[in-house]
Amino acid sequence: MLCQVPGIFSYDMKKYLFPLLATVACSAVACGGDEPAPAPEASSVKPSVESISFEYGGGSSSFTVETSGEWDAATSDAWLSLSKTGTASKTGSVTVTATENTARTERTGKITIISGRARAEVAVTQQPRPAQPVDPSIEVPEGYELVWNDEFNSGSVPDPAKWRHEVQGPGWVNNELQTYVNGAYDGRRVTEIADGILSITAFKSGNAVYSGRIYGNETQGWKYGIFEARLKLPKGKGTWPAFWMMPSNNDFNTTPWPLCGEIDIMEEVGYHPDYTSSSIHTSAYNHVQGTQRTAERLTAGAQDDFHVYRLVWTPEAIKTYVDGTPLLTFTNDGKGDVRTWPFNRPFYIILNLAWGGDWGGAQGVDESALPATMQVDYVRVFQKID
Repeated sequence: MLCQVPGIFSYDMKKYLFPLLATVACSAVACGGDEPAPAPEASSVKPSVESISFEYGGGSSSFTVETSGEWDAATSDAWLSLSKTGTASKTGSVTVTATENTARTERTGKITIISGRARAEVAVTQQPRPAQPVDPSIEVPEGYELVWNDEFNSGSVPDPAKWRHEVQGPGWVNNELQTYVNGAYDGRRVTEIADGILSITAFKSGNAVYSGRIYGNETQGWKYGIFEARLKLPKGKGTWPAFWMMPSNNDFNTTPWPLCGEIDIMEEVGYHPDYTSSSIHTSAYNHVQGTQRTAERLTAGAQDDFHVYRLVWTPEAIKTYVDGTPLLTFTNDGKGDVRTWPFNRPFYIILNLAWGGDWGGAQGVDESALPATMQVDYVRVFQKID
């Protein structure tokens, strides 16, 4: 017989009692009528593709998604945008849109799909922009490629896909006297193409002078590169031809001139014939303050024959050339100050022929010189190969 002492179990009692209590406890749970809760279903994500590839021109592509519950998709690549359907259900789709790849290198990105704790990724690649076919007669600088040009070998007017006419009345800028029109006035062209040459002509009609001002690749522009035009300049006191650049998509309310920057590749005034100049305008250096950075030189025969005017623009400096000879060098001071170097954004090309104004009319105008014409053989843009 086992000895019973209050609060104490003998070894033999423990041997038989504890298994019994465990059985009773298990039975009590079973008798409660509640089945154990099933383990939660593991979250899962299954896109129908592992990767997507786009041509350099961009476009859209779609794939489906199967998940264990609600889901979402996201990308941190700015050149990709997503459109999603069915995110509140277990099946849906994602449409991916890629913008044009303007670089000469392939670019990669990814899309992440999320459902609960599950993740899946779809890789995205896009082909580089191919090299543009180049006319063998065009000399391409070493290490660069031709990215935009107009040789003016077709059509009778500037290609509207490349150029836009400015329309403004006299006095709009620099107290100039001409009216800029959209290609023509009273049946007479201010811009016209013939025999591979673009002519920009200023002429008098009634008491007014009409002329042309055109913008090349205005919306997109280019950041850095070599910009070149072959020009024959007009004759006559009062003429003010120019080949120059301004920033694309600039808001002049927040970044007014000269804070926005201006690059004058070539300017000339008729009362100082054949002396061509290049200038840089910034908030710190501009002609209003008399601090602009300018270089001028006699370009013999500039009004009688064609000469090549070139800008080489890099992150380090802006340099201009006439017929391959350096004219102006403006160096980036490296301070990151927009007042001294606003040239870290895309700029577009401008060709125009002004009449009179603060500089062109500084010694008066001679209306007997009208009509006067600036001729353009070509305009070319080269950028470094990525």
